[in-house]
Amino acid sequence: MGRGMDRREFLTLSAMGGAVCLGLPRLFAAEPVVKPPKIISPGCRRTKVRVAKLYLGKPGAHWPVPTMKLEEEMKDYEAKFAEMGKEFADVDFAVNQLVTKPEQARELKEKLKDVDGILAIHLSMGVTGELGELMGAGRPIMLYAAPYSGHEWTSFGRLMKAKDSTLLDCLLTTDTKELAAAVRPFRAIHHLREAKILNVTKRALPEGYLKAIKGKFGTEIVAVSREQTLDAYNAIPDAEAEAEAKRWIEGADKVVEPQNDEIVKSAKLALAMQKLLDDNDATMITIDCYGTMWRQLPAYPCIGHARLNNMGLGGMCESDLPSCMTQILFQGLAGKPGFVNDPTMDCSRNAIILAHCMGTPKMDGPDGPTEKYRLRSVMERQEGCVCQVFMQVGKKATTAELIGTDTLLYFTGEIIESPDVPRGCRTKMTIRVDGDAEKLWQNWSSGLHRVTCYGNLLKDLQRFCRFTSIKMVNEA
Repeated sequence: MGRGMDRREFLTLSAMGGAVCLGLPRLFAAEPVVKPPKIISPGCRRTKVRVAKLYLGKPGAHWPVPTMKLEEEMKDYEAKFAEMGKEFADVDFAVNQLVTKPEQARELKEKLKDVDGILAIHLSMGVTGELGELMGAGRPIMLYAAPYSGHEWTSFGRLMKAKDSTLLDCLLTTDTKELAAAVRPFRAIHHLREAKILNVTKRALPEGYLKAIKGKFGTEIVAVSREQTLDAYNAIPDAEAEAEAKRWIEGADKVVEPQNDEIVKSAKLALAMQKLLDDNDATMITIDCYGTMWRQLPAYPCIGHARLNNMGLGGMCESDLPSCMTQILFQGLAGKPGFVNDPTMDCSRNAIILAHCMGTPKMDGPDGPTEKYRLRSVMERQEGCVCQVFMQVGKKATTAELIGTDTLLYFTGEIIESPDVPRGCRTKMTIRVDGDAEKLWQNWSSGLHRVTCYGNLLKDLQRFCRFTSIKMVNEA
């Protein structure tokens, strides 16, 4: 195309090729090859997060008040959990009970072995013994303590600083919505353990990295061949590919460079990528699109990556395994996909510009709004089909990269612009850094890519990293 078209013009010109298969009803429609995936929560499709919810209190304790009925207090909290049901839809409270004696906590240890974490709710003073027993169970503990619950808070800081207490973190607040925040690190731990990443490449996978990732987080990474990918592509009926292409065209603000056949091929590969995930019970796929798979597949995988991210599964560019791990972490903590990017600096605005051709329209998660997007070519190659996504100005954002198994590089900031300029990659966001942009570029290490997620996730990342013995490094 010599100029940009709006989608009405594009659909009119492309209708000839798709009218027969899209516009006429089929009396005996075949079962679609690719069905909507079963997803428990963004990033996870297998099992629920298992949490032990334990209420800690002593009958007749002086604080908050000797006449307090522990069972009634527990009921009040249970009502709060019910009100926030959506926040816990993917959580199985495998243990849910009142604990009033250290012996009770000790007897629970066997049941606690299989949970992802313990949510302990402090009801009254006098629970130091119970908390000590729970800390001996070896599971991550989030302790929620409202004001007046007791004087034990004076020892929480000391407990958290102890060398053997990295599995304890605390929330001291009246805000019961923080109970939802308390389970986020458990969710991330669970999602990483349940995750399976497919890597479409001819390269040999780094065995040491795979073994280390599997050993620490439980994440499985397996190679997928070009032939397997082509088999999945050829299994997708043309009618399904046409229908998928039509959805992307209709949702776009504008179709600029890609021709209809390019969009259809991209849509067909997108459906094939989901089929590969389904067939392998996997949650994420990455393709060596700038390496061994460049021009080895019928289309660029960018629409397929964006589509999976929109759904709550995962697609990542360039066989970038550390970025895959970072995105799974973000999905566990925030329920939102990441935006992998090639950064460039603008210190005059204390800012960094994050750019990549593949953008995801549903950056706020599968149930969130769809950002405005255009269908474009890959900027650097001047071919293929990608989503140019316009990010939300004013949003807080967190950028990170998990390096190996023990270091997380990160910085936070605010999106101040979503540039639309013919330089760099198609999708861009300019972030005013919380900190010093000069220090950011001077501290830069570990390659180019970073992954950015909507929201300030610093507290969530700190809790996750505490529980998993990961060092956090603020690059800014």
